[in-house]
Amino acid sequence: MTSTPALPLPDRTEVAIVGAGPTGLALAVTLARAGIDFVLLDRQAEGANTSRAAVVHARTLEVLDELDPTGALTRDLIDRGIPVTRFRLRDGARPLAAIDFDELPTAHPYALMVPQYETEAVLLAALRALGGEVHRPHEVTGVVQDADGVTLTTSGGATLRAAHAVGADGMHSTVRESAGIGFTGKTYGESFVLADVVGDWTPGSREVALAFGGDGLVVIAPLPGGTSRTGGRRGGHYRIVATVADAPAEPDLAFVRRLMDERTPGQAVVRELVWSSRFRVHHRVADRYRAGRLLLAGDAAHVHSPAGGQGMNTGIQDGWALGRALATGAVDGYEARRRPVALRVVSLTDRMTRVATTRNPLLRTLRNTALPVLARVPALRRRLATELAELNYR
Repeated sequence: MTSTPALPLPDRTEVAIVGAGPTGLALAVTLARAGIDFVLLDRQAEGANTSRAAVVHARTLEVLDELDPTGALTRDLIDRGIPVTRFRLRDGARPLAAIDFDELPTAHPYALMVPQYETEAVLLAALRALGGEVHRPHEVTGVVQDADGVTLTTSGGATLRAAHAVGADGMHSTVRESAGIGFTGKTYGESFVLADVVGDWTPGSREVALAFGGDGLVVIAPLPGGTSRTGGRRGGHYRIVATVADAPAEPDLAFVRRLMDERTPGQAVVRELVWSSRFRVHHRVADRYRAGRLLLAGDAAHVHSPAGGQGMNTGIQDGWALGRALATGAVDGYEARRRPVALRVVSLTDRMTRVATTRNPLLRTLRNTALPVLARVPALRRRLATELAELNYR
């Protein structure tokens, strides 16, 4: 995914958006549809071809329907992904509980497994169809507001004047730091391994699995594709996310194979490693979403565990909500609407992570005993499915 290189900045705009990930793109499309002038900047020369996020939930698909009432945007994304209707909890290879999405009250009763770069590509195409573009590469190094507006300065010395500036520029947000907004929370002790692999997974591509284990959790999710680098089909394509006490910076094929053999014995055959990385995870929420003319959205406002695949989805919904608030003059209500959602998401993902990674033998026994019992209660299954699909945030 690429953008026109070195697109020059105008002198001024109504809304300056810093960061052209899914959050910034969703905000830009929303503003473009509302006829609000904006400039979308990103420090990268082109969009990334690898990513951490790999699921689009039902509520986000509903938002994409709002962004393009013709349905073309959503259809394009669905065509690039795999709809999955089941989220299963396991203890190693042993199934414990299943949460189904296919009876949820939505036009999209499933989780769409699709790499983040595909989501970004679809949003960028929608933006370009509306006459918009990403200004690259422009790294914002200074953000100063006054009574009449905001002045942004780039590393190349260019300046941009705006009525409002939005930080959609990730966890280390320049806009948030310039606004003096705190980012309260902590860092998980474990490191996380992320790997895209080609191989076989016994449960198949009809479910996303979260497997508990004494050494940590592992999430296995199907992805589109399954073609190896050499061009031959060698099984399905899967995303693996796992907690590891001290993972190598770039996990290799042998490491991922050993990890899957230990965490899900007899269930996985990893034939090829397409891409891998290691990262640390924080759970933090910005103390405020607004400081005068400066606003926050996406990872600049909240970061958390990848359990449940909530991060990118919450960010896209932030972008849409903020765009509508700017278009209707209801900016004062943006924080009150979206910050409680972030707090709820952080709480949910933190609980999921701690339950999945507990090393206490008694707590693990209680967890593995209680989950199959609770999963037999339809109301509880539906409640968790609704929460994961983010349908409570309409």
